[in-house]
Amino acid sequence: MKISNRPLGLHNPPLVIAEMSGNHNQSLNRGIEIVEAAAAAGVHALKLQTYTAATMTLNLNSPDFQILDKQSPWYGRTLYDLYDEAHTPWDWHPAIIERANELGLICFSTPFDNTAVDFLESLNIPAYKIASFENTDLELIKRVAQTEKPMLMSTGMASLEELELSVSVAKQNGCKELVLLKCTSNYPASPKDSNILTLPDMRKRFRCQVGLSDHTLGLGAAVAAVAHGAVVIEKHFTLSREDGGVDAKFSLEPNEMRQLVNETKSAWQALGEVKYGSNKSEDNSLQFKRSIYLVKDIEAGTMLDEISVRCIRPGYGLAPKHLPEVLGRKINCSAKRGTPLSWDMLAAEKI
Repeated sequence: MKISNRPLGLHNPPLVIAEMSGNHNQSLNRGIEIVEAAAAAGVHALKLQTYTAATMTLNLNSPDFQILDKQSPWYGRTLYDLYDEAHTPWDWHPAIIERANELGLICFSTPFDNTAVDFLESLNIPAYKIASFENTDLELIKRVAQTEKPMLMSTGMASLEELELSVSVAKQNGCKELVLLKCTSNYPASPKDSNILTLPDMRKRFRCQVGLSDHTLGLGAAVAAVAHGAVVIEKHFTLSREDGGVDAKFSLEPNEMRQLVNETKSAWQALGEVKYGSNKSEDNSLQFKRSIYLVKDIEAGTMLDEISVRCIRPGYGLAPKHLPEVLGRKINCSAKRGTPLSWDMLAAEKI
């Protein structure tokens, strides 16, 4: 699988996506600065969100349209007001995408309705993301699948049955390259709710690549995800949480994003392969293993005993397991104290 010629899979470092979301704070210049900071942090992709307040909800102030959860960073606001502030104006998209491409970033977006898909198709974006709260919107999934471009889908709040239906609709309508992103729809989310062990099951069950759309505040969940097969890591990104913004509280700053890129790559490198024994890089550490050495000067024909040989560091002689075979044999050459013992120094049989 590839997104914009970048391979995705277990044999490649994880793709790290910086999610701009509403952290542009209604400024195109700040949006461009976020793109530049993301590139400087070493991320591989930048993701936008494409909607308007009117395509998301109704401009009403009744309880259904108010955010009443006191734990929410958006408590007390109406849905329309929140989305009106957070949305990325559509006429900004070309400039943001152009700057991202100039800096070598893959730039794509999350559409929230079919008109957004049509608009993004006119910009020839290379991939699409389905957000958690839209992962049951089968008409949207169908429309995105029909583009035949790679699809990333967050799984937040979706039951197994809902995911099975959504994945089926995607595949039946032209989606050949799918990544399911484990997601916890809390803002911020707690690591204890991340359930990273779902990733291997999801990969096997749906026969697709998997990743993590992470709303936790640290890096631990992302590193754990890579250790369990995540090939994509997505995190919200801002220039500074102190600058505020609708998603600032659960977004990474540039230095943190750089750490995320480095640590997830290290986690991927650490996976390696099933291997026992030493690596080439450990050759110099052989000095610190034990092996059988002469611990006194000895003449040819002398029988070796516990006074003349011992298992000590370094590890350039016979392995310690051979000590019982060595004791009682004659040495067939004279040797100095500190000589590593080898088979060619010993008589064929014990006395």
